[in-house]
Amino acid sequence: MKKERTDHQHHDSSRKQLIISLAIFIVLATATVLLVLYGKGYRLGFQTGEPQLTKTGILHVTSEPTGAQVYIDDHLTTATNNTVNLTPGNYKVTIAKEGFNDWHKDIEIKQEVVSNADATLYPKAPSLQSVSTFGVDSVTIDPSETKLAMQISSQSASKNGIYLFDMTDRSFPVLAGQSKSTQLANDTLDTFSTAHLTWSPDGKQILAIISATPDNITYYLLQADTFNEIPQDITATVQTTLDLWETQREEKHAALLKTLKSKVRAFAKGYFSILAWSPDEKKILYQATETGQIPIFLTPRRIGNNLPYERRDLEKGAMYVYNIAEDLNTRVVESMDTLCEGKAIESCAQPFRWMPDSRHLLFINDKKVNLVEDDGSNMTTIYAGPFTDQYVFPWSDGSKVVILTNLNNTSVAPTLYTIGLK
Repeated sequence: MKKERTDHQHHDSSRKQLIISLAIFIVLATATVLLVLYGKGYRLGFQTGEPQLTKTGILHVTSEPTGAQVYIDDHLTTATNNTVNLTPGNYKVTIAKEGFNDWHKDIEIKQEVVSNADATLYPKAPSLQSVSTFGVDSVTIDPSETKLAMQISSQSASKNGIYLFDMTDRSFPVLAGQSKSTQLANDTLDTFSTAHLTWSPDGKQILAIISATPDNITYYLLQADTFNEIPQDITATVQTTLDLWETQREEKHAALLKTLKSKVRAFAKGYFSILAWSPDEKKILYQATETGQIPIFLTPRRIGNNLPYERRDLEKGAMYVYNIAEDLNTRVVESMDTLCEGKAIESCAQPFRWMPDSRHLLFINDKKVNLVEDDGSNMTTIYAGPFTDQYVFPWSDGSKVVILTNLNNTSVAPTLYTIGLK
């Protein structure tokens, strides 16, 4: 009898252990399944009044500067930097921070896909800082867009001439005419302050063209990293230099075109007037030369593309950006003829310039300095004061924009100022 009771107790104990083990297994298995479903974007919702497991997508929101408020369909939802799970659909996303211009974008959320809202916020009242002490007549930027060649004519012959302004120099500000600046040539030998300047493709040399009279033109080749005590006169052989530089530009352009798929390259030849490659060489800013439809070259489409801003219909004369890796085509602005209708072209629009982040474009329009995203969204005016149209350049790290202005003070010569973007 005692043995039977012991056997029965042992049997009950084994049964309990089995039930406990099975329960633990079920709990762990259920938790694992729930974690997997959660990771894939499933959420428990009550949209129909009953508990329902629904598939969601993820919106990843970031901003520079951070700590901005995130509104989704006009409802304050979170702050940057963060992620939000949303049911699939189209949403209006606004990112706002006090003292900065709001950022808006329509974003499509898809099941199990991470969509990004990456906002660069620009101050409503950016700082304006002078970076040159002498009046500056003109400015020319080098191909790498890190150095400026400035011309000064308001001082003595030994101080007038051409100066180099290196935007990567950490000893900012580098003041023209002071010891930290690099003077490349002065006016003691010839009037370099009035020369027409052309940079070499590698940014190491500058061709200075001085016209005493229409029939008396002298060509000097200057080294761009030092003072040229005896500037090299290459008037007799200038065409050789120009041909070499043109060959170098063509070779670089051809090398970039070879990075495109053959079908893309063939289409671009008939429809693109390429204005500029982005600094990371992954996007093309172009003007459509014909009205048409750009085919889809990449199938299937890359997951996460923000297709609401895609424009594969081409309007002749309009400005577009083609993202090579994503096969994504977006329109930045409408036809320049339409944009400038009734306005003098020189006061309406100037060519775009890429910002160093390869995501934004500097756009001069209607006497205003604007920044716009490469999909045409978030056109933001950062400066509406006086400036000389063709002399607007991005700072090498994207933290500022350089302009030439006298701030409407006609008693002083224009000089360089920076517009702070951070």
